[in-house]
Amino acid sequence: MAGIEIHWSGLFKVAEVSLLFGVGIVAVFALGVLGLSKAEAAKSAPSGSAARATGLATAGVAFAACCAALLYGLYLLIPQFH
Repeated sequence: MAGIEIHWSGLFKVAEVSLLFGVGIVAVFALGVLGLSKAEAAKSAPSGSAARATGLATAGVAFAACCAALLYGLYLLIPQFH
């Protein structure tokens, strides 16, 4: 094992990007859950149709972003796709 060399800067870059994307995806998913929660709370309000639509739109965009990130990760992992 004398010929193995670790490129520490590359390792730290990969760790940094992984941490940022991991935290980012969780934050975007939480934003989607918050949007659903606001839409559900606005359903019982007397004039909450605009708030309900905004909550559902926020949730839809957030969950679509999570789905896009998932599909991009699968694209990177499966060699037959590229």
